[in-house]
Amino acid sequence: MDSEPLFPALTSPGPAPALQFGDRVVTYAELAATAGALASRLTAAGATRVAVWATPTLETAVGVVAALVAGVPAVPLNPKSGEGELGHIVADSEPSLVLAGAGERLPGVLEGLGRVDVRAPAAGAVDAAGAGASADGVSPAAALPAHTLDPSSPALIVYTSGTTGPPKGAVLPRRAISSTLDALEDAWQWTADDVLVHALPLFHVHGLILGILGPLRRGGAVRHLGRFSTQGVARELAAGGTMLFGVPTMYHRVAEALPDEPELVKALAGARLLVSGSAALPVHDHERIASATGRRVVERYGMTETLMNTSVRADGEPRAGTVGVPLPGVELRLVDEAEGEIAPDAGPEAVGEIQVRGPNLFSSYLNRPDATEAAFADGGWFRTGDMAVRDADGYVRIVGRKATDLIKSGGYKIGAGEIENALLEHPAVREAAVTGEPDPDLGERVVAWIAPADPALPPALDDLATHVATRLAPHKRPRVLHLVEALPRNDMGKVLKRALGADTP
Repeated sequence: MDSEPLFPALTSPGPAPALQFGDRVVTYAELAATAGALASRLTAAGATRVAVWATPTLETAVGVVAALVAGVPAVPLNPKSGEGELGHIVADSEPSLVLAGAGERLPGVLEGLGRVDVRAPAAGAVDAAGAGASADGVSPAAALPAHTLDPSSPALIVYTSGTTGPPKGAVLPRRAISSTLDALEDAWQWTADDVLVHALPLFHVHGLILGILGPLRRGGAVRHLGRFSTQGVARELAAGGTMLFGVPTMYHRVAEALPDEPELVKALAGARLLVSGSAALPVHDHERIASATGRRVVERYGMTETLMNTSVRADGEPRAGTVGVPLPGVELRLVDEAEGEIAPDAGPEAVGEIQVRGPNLFSSYLNRPDATEAAFADGGWFRTGDMAVRDADGYVRIVGRKATDLIKSGGYKIGAGEIENALLEHPAVREAAVTGEPDPDLGERVVAWIAPADPALPPALDDLATHVATRLAPHKRPRVLHLVEALPRNDMGKVLKRALGADTP
């Protein structure tokens, strides 16, 4: 049984702000009343699983919290998904209801589900002492279920991106959420005094679990911008925000804006912690932000199936290009192609696949026992598919995905990520991606996909090859160059390398 609820602050709620979306602010007392009332409705309806139309709104946060309080697994739905993908997720997860903000228009594929409108509380719906009633006429004390829940019971079912087939539903138990958030409390010195600012989508791990559930578990506050802007970041950090979460695309825009936005520089300099995730932040952007603000961005590493595995610690060295050290409770190893463990002191050229185990792992892929079994090695180690090296002091450096970013050339194993970072240091390069393609002599050759900083003055292959060879090693230099207008990316800012091809604009 749970030793404590997921959100201790909701069991004795007060007037402190919990959630802010734009100018809409909900206190812990109001959240307890409203989410508790909705949780009671779900329980009374006998809901076994609910879908949540996960727009970046207050209603999404309230709906997910209500499902978690009720012990009903929630399936966040990406509003930008096509009907084919949504149809697959609905058929696979079989939710009995869909939760959506009142007035939200839902696609036809969801019409067969029972709908429950989520209505966020109006300001002042619950008084400062926590008395009063929610929009449904239920008091906070009566609304919150008193039962405890098995930590191994499903909390969320989050679907993977589906790059190698139909999306799979990763079943995340309650213990995975609590253990990850508690490990980040330790690593980031996260407290109830922190105010988190972000503009991340709420259908995935980064924005929803870290960005909404994280502050609520700590008893702190979150301010969601709705839509990212550097002006919004500056405003909220200057008004008491202490932490900023973002993806590399956002931090790149921050870095670009710093020379012209002194208020942004001042706001970032006053923040306690800047965190980037979901993809690697280029070293060039790290350095530009640090130079302008005196603050270094820290990176962490996680997946849908594992939640968070590693992070640069708040009290550690914020080393650009690394994702830090394993979080408390997480075991991490690198393995070779035969799944033999690579010694921790093997050196920075010893590339291996990351495998992890710990309480942060998912339980299974929904309805996919075959995929679940294939995902684990002997001993309960999860095969991440991510390739990395380790520094002598244990810092992990991810060099790419096993399927798309490990290039075997001339007897060397080369990670695409380190070449991409080197290319981004070239003044003529705005965006860079590196892949491998067959070569009759080398086995594979390094291919660079470049969006030029100035399309009228694109870099030459020889210049880029020399640039990489002098910074890394000659065998890592690109041998083919493709110039593109922009790299294809998903909603989280990750480059879609499988979409790169001859028809890429």
